[in-house]
Amino acid sequence: MSKFTIDERGNLVVEDAKIRWRNFAGVERKYNEKGIRNFCVDIDNIDVADELKDRGWNIRIRSVRDSDEIIPYVSVAVRYGRISPTIVMVTDRKKTYLDETTVASLDYAELESVDLIIRGREWEPGKVKAYLKTGYFTIHKDAFADKYNFDDDPPFDEE
Repeated sequence: MSKFTIDERGNLVVEDAKIRWRNFAGVERKYNEKGIRNFCVDIDNIDVADELKDRGWNIRIRSVRDSDEIIPYVSVAVRYGRISPTIVMVTDRKKTYLDETTVASLDYAELESVDLIIRGREWEPGKVKAYLKTGYFTIHKDAFADKYNFDDDPPFDEE
């Protein structure tokens, strides 16, 4: 289960986030205009979902297939410009900072865990839009990762 907290600045901090409908590339889709980068985060803690909704966040509800269960979620914008997010792809032995040209690699990555800080910004009185402030995306280590890891090899012969 994800862990949710709201920090002193009103940001939503999510450890081990469950994300879905990733569109870091900003491709045009049925529910997405071209160039709009976003993803959704399940808010599987009803108390947190209610608190965010009370603060004006646009909390939506999705139904679980073949069940009466519902899960609140929030759509998170990934916007570059004046205030760009810090996005880090974490592998077994390396952290890679992603920018506007490389962040699309997260769309189809096999993610092991995701930790996020989501900033809410009021765009109209009582209405808050969620923006990614910081994200750490840990990539699942596959069976061959150790076999082909050459990071320990020196870049040249030492004498």
